[in-house]
Amino acid sequence: MLGDVRRLADDLLTRYERIDVLANNAGGLVKRRALTVDGYERTIQSNHLAPFLLTTLLLTRLRENAAAAPVRIIATASAANLFGRIRPDDLDSRNRAFFGGWPAYCSAKLANIVFTRELARQTAGSGIEAFAFHPGFVASSFAADTALMKAASVLGNGHLGSSPEAGAAPLVHLASVDDVGSPSGTYFDGFRPNGRESKQAADQRLAAQLWSASTRAVR
Repeated sequence: MLGDVRRLADDLLTRYERIDVLANNAGGLVKRRALTVDGYERTIQSNHLAPFLLTTLLLTRLRENAAAAPVRIIATASAANLFGRIRPDDLDSRNRAFFGGWPAYCSAKLANIVFTRELARQTAGSGIEAFAFHPGFVASSFAADTALMKAASVLGNGHLGSSPEAGAAPLVHLASVDDVGSPSGTYFDGFRPNGRESKQAADQRLAAQLWSASTRAVR
């Protein structure tokens, strides 16, 4: 629920005068189309709209904090962005085939990258840095109930993918290293900057449209 996100933002602002790192790591894939109580498709809400709302609710405080010392905002994206397509007039994928949730997931992960890039543009010179990263294929319960992941598990004899600790390592690195060594807005594939992206990831006009559509959605 977006109301939960608003309550979280209020709690953070009340409890902490300073926020050094905001890591938007929550998300997932759902294989059947359904709407949340807020009226949005579950994948786009959990993967994009919720972190968008949390980030924008905290942004004034983050700007204030960044005036004294750098602040970082990090999004967990995915190489799946390569297969995504953002339509600002159809964030819910209502007019597209759902195919077990994979197209919606890929588009949401692309939205993470596009949002990160627009956030970097809007906060340039403020002391805020924004990055997105792909954690790699991690052996976890992600999409475990989908046919694709069931097949992958069988082929890998249950051992396909890296450990959760290895998947988290790029996030820990981006959150803690003194100098990332790449400009704000960079998308990393693991520890490697400039990971492979959909062509839409570099579309500045689309980024502005996504920001506007997301703002309207979370009002």
